[in-house]
Amino acid sequence: MSHKVDVAIIGGGASGGMAALHLKLAEPSLRVVIIERDLSYAIASTPRGSGGFRHLFSLPENIELSKYSVPFIKDLPQTLSLDSKPVDIGLQLHGYLFIVPHQDVRVLEENYERQRAMGCNVEWKTPSQLQETYPSMKVEDLAAGVFSPDDGWLSNLQVLQALNHKLRFLGVEFLEEEVAGFDFGSHRVSSVNFKSGAKVEAEHFVNAAGAWSGVLCELLGVSTPIVPLKRYEHYFEADTSTEQLPYIKDTAKLAFRPEGSGFSGGVPTFNELRGFHFSIDDSYFDAVVKPALIQRFQTFEKTSAITTRSGLYDQNDFDYSPIIGPGLGGLENFHMMSGFSGHGLMHSPGVGRAISELILTGAFQTMDLRRFGWQRILDNKPVKESGII
Repeated sequence: MSHKVDVAIIGGGASGGMAALHLKLAEPSLRVVIIERDLSYAIASTPRGSGGFRHLFSLPENIELSKYSVPFIKDLPQTLSLDSKPVDIGLQLHGYLFIVPHQDVRVLEENYERQRAMGCNVEWKTPSQLQETYPSMKVEDLAAGVFSPDDGWLSNLQVLQALNHKLRFLGVEFLEEEVAGFDFGSHRVSSVNFKSGAKVEAEHFVNAAGAWSGVLCELLGVSTPIVPLKRYEHYFEADTSTEQLPYIKDTAKLAFRPEGSGFSGGVPTFNELRGFHFSIDDSYFDAVVKPALIQRFQTFEKTSAITTRSGLYDQNDFDYSPIIGPGLGGLENFHMMSGFSGHGLMHSPGVGRAISELILTGAFQTMDLRRFGWQRILDNKPVKESGII
């Protein structure tokens, strides 16, 4: 009933999978197990996300994560292939566009200058340039936009499926088990115990359980600011055709992108009751999302939601930034990979690499993510994005 490995990763979504991938690519002989309570992923967050990836951040750490993650994502068709044929992950490279009114232009400009200074391919757009490129966009209230042509989106589900196939090929073991508790001392975790009665002993443990990450921490006697936050992803269509659009985000939290013959996106709200809630308010699209679309584009006057799915952010209500690495509860071999607050898939390659470096060498090697560590929670020093998140 006991199983010994080098690394036990709890959570089989994109984050846990990318940690396992980087560990095995760096050290093929490692014994790595992914523990996932439901390998059908029926209510998992990864398949329910929007799939966007971008360079448009303000924190240097997030920009560095994007500078690694975005090229890695573009190479996934080859990286995840089991033969010479690239796998299809639904990759769409139509860019990202942040648009802001006058009161937010200073922050947008500061972020733009930081992105440029760090080597990102970003373009400043005036309202007239936006109007020329996107004729259906209403720009009267806009001050500027920033476009990142190297960015885009993908199919979360296709990535997850291809990633899991590759991990099995590399020798990663998958266990369908639900965590019941841990055996741990003052500085180390020795095993994770399951409701089935089985257990896994490991040298290192990774908490990549997404919205369920806080529940795992409670089993170690530690309360975290990571909580489940429900978010809707709507698929909608319009009677009037629209020019090719990038992934668009604005300060009113409208976020959407093209999807097939329609569009996918929504308007997330941080006022949603925290918890494991998956119910759908059928009035939300017409009450919140449609007015935001109409305010910005002429072509959505008669739009309607075709489908709506609900998923969960692993929301870090402390500062909306991830918690990465060891130290929770003084435990030196229990690594947090949680609290991404909606940015999990896009940064999973970079954080996966960072976690592999911590486990294999004891320190970050290629980027310094110490500000995202657990210590900032203890010190009450939030590390927040500025502008659109």
